[in-house]
Amino acid sequence: MASVSHPAPIHLGLDVHRDTISVGILRPDQQVPVVDRIPHDEPSVRRLVGRLGDPRRLRACYEAGPTGFELARLLHSIGVRCEVIAPSLIPTAPGDRVKTDTRDCRRLARLHRAGELVAIRIPTVREEAVRDLCRARVDMVTDRTRARHRLSKFLLRHGRVWRGGATAWTLAHERWLLGQQFEEPALHATYAHYRAVLQSRDAQLDAIEADLAGWYDRPPFGWQVARLAAYRGVTSLGALTLAAEVGDWRRFPRASTFMGFCGLVPSEYSSGQRTWRGQLTKAGNTHLRAQLVESAWSYQHRPAVGAQIARRQQGLDPQVVARAWAAQLRLCGRFRRLAARKTSKNLVVAAIARELAGFLWAEMTL
Repeated sequence: MASVSHPAPIHLGLDVHRDTISVGILRPDQQVPVVDRIPHDEPSVRRLVGRLGDPRRLRACYEAGPTGFELARLLHSIGVRCEVIAPSLIPTAPGDRVKTDTRDCRRLARLHRAGELVAIRIPTVREEAVRDLCRARVDMVTDRTRARHRLSKFLLRHGRVWRGGATAWTLAHERWLLGQQFEEPALHATYAHYRAVLQSRDAQLDAIEADLAGWYDRPPFGWQVARLAAYRGVTSLGALTLAAEVGDWRRFPRASTFMGFCGLVPSEYSSGQRTWRGQLTKAGNTHLRAQLVESAWSYQHRPAVGAQIARRQQGLDPQVVARAWAAQLRLCGRFRRLAARKTSKNLVVAAIARELAGFLWAEMTL
């Protein structure tokens, strides 16, 4: 039986902007891509694909960025294989100091044909929607923190200092804020405006957390949230954040790879007989790393299963609960030993967050 020969693929390097797309078209018999520029809209993309022949022969790629994944989804619907590339992992020449759209799209096409690019996972529409909702909550928390800082600094400038305890923004602190009075009308109005903004931020945060609660037990992340929330420090909200940011846990072949994706591994420079390790890389997903660090703080206390953890573990497989308890014993003990040796608790928390990432990866890939 004669073998069927398939035509060599045509590689497309796309430099995508809001209004335009620069396309580097690299045919099998060419070494230098031909560059075309098209408007960034669906009819133009479809016309480009139509001019190039069979869509199954095309291999497109573009850098991940503010334009998102809609172009990749459009190309997939047409039948074109498209990859979204991690920008930080694109090879660059140290002496290259010229950057233009034409050079970028040509370089993407050549590197894509050579297999030198690293693609990221494209989430489904629903996965991206839930992830955006989780990230919107982070923005709301940031806005509330700024509103709190403005209010507290305003009070400090006028000699109003909270001395009722080490922790502010508690019920006692709220009663103290309600008791603040200013004789000057302008100061009174300023204080009222700052208070109104803060109350608005609190209401917005409560509303978005109520919206997120509806996704704890619903697809696409319901089963992940249930298992992740069995671990200490990982609330249902934190579990949803982790699940939405990771998506497919099995795309990481090892725990160390996942730790690196979280930016929780030390930087390294090794040459010859010398090995130098520095601070954490802090590469990869910022939201994921922040959630892991926040969860890691809970392991500074003794191992225990409180009412909240017991409620989250109710109805789960006993093996999941047993693994969560083993992780808690390990991480609480390690936190205590490291804290006795290190002067900075932030270093300890980073180490615990890295190990917690390994435990969670193992749980979700069993």
